[in-house]
Amino acid sequence: MSQTTSQTSHRKTLLGVFVILGGLLIIFIITMFGHIQFFAPTHKAVVIFQDSINGLSVGAPVNFRGVKVGTVDHISLCFDALTHNAYIAVTLILNPSQIRIIKGPHEKAAITLKSLIANGLRAELNIESFVTGQSDIELNFNKSVPSVLHPNITDLPEIPVQLSPVQKLKNSLAQIPIKAISQHADTALLSVTNLSNDLQKQLPPLISSVKKLADRSTTTMQTATKTIQSLKSQLTVTLGKINTLIDTGNLQLDARGKDLHKTLTAATKTLDTLHSLLSPRSIDRANLDSALRDIAATASALRGFSNDIEHNPQLLLMGRRQ
Repeated sequence: MSQTTSQTSHRKTLLGVFVILGGLLIIFIITMFGHIQFFAPTHKAVVIFQDSINGLSVGAPVNFRGVKVGTVDHISLCFDALTHNAYIAVTLILNPSQIRIIKGPHEKAAITLKSLIANGLRAELNIESFVTGQSDIELNFNKSVPSVLHPNITDLPEIPVQLSPVQKLKNSLAQIPIKAISQHADTALLSVTNLSNDLQKQLPPLISSVKKLADRSTTTMQTATKTIQSLKSQLTVTLGKINTLIDTGNLQLDARGKDLHKTLTAATKTLDTLHSLLSPRSIDRANLDSALRDIAATASALRGFSNDIEHNPQLLLMGRRQ
């Protein structure tokens, strides 16, 4: 009996040792391959949102430019009775062992979370997957975003919030006057409908008129084509007669060419004779000038005689007295 009891206790001892060793082995495997550090130092911080954090849940990763530096530990809703504003406080557990501080040769001061916040550390809600809708917290440095803190909500170090590109897009889309645009669209569609109805009423008569005009134009073109063909035949006959007249004129000019040449030769000789007569050194020119002077003297004498008779008409009867 005592031997059986000792065997049973021995088996229980072995079983206990086996369970303890299995548990330690499981903890070792989880620690090595699951990257879980049970005894690593951690820091808590809080991020306070005023907008929706849809998709963010406890256990969501906290990343710095894509590198995981912590997880979301707790999410709580805070309501301010004085301002009637609602805030969402997201508590973060940050793992400093994921961050390696590069120090200078003479630098000994440790970098704290408050100093990082003072240098522009900001948190934003980032959509991790558009398919599942899950979100995470993304940390980054951005001094251009003002630091808005809420010391009356939490005692933990607060990381200021900045809007993510998706939230900026949502805010921009929220500012678009969708209702006014839809009203304008309804008005435009109504105008298009009225225009379509008017066109349905006015287009058939207009198409009929255009068809009649096209038929008339076709008839006019056919008549014009016939007229042009008739004029073409008449013009051909007229051009033939003109060619005949030109040929006849050319024959007559050829026949009269010799006579015209003789006439021009005689005219040339006559001009040469006149030129010789009109030359200042020509004898005929001297005789002509003498005759002209005599004629001028005679005309002057006759002019004087006519003047004397005009003053004394008796000269015709009595003559001049000596």
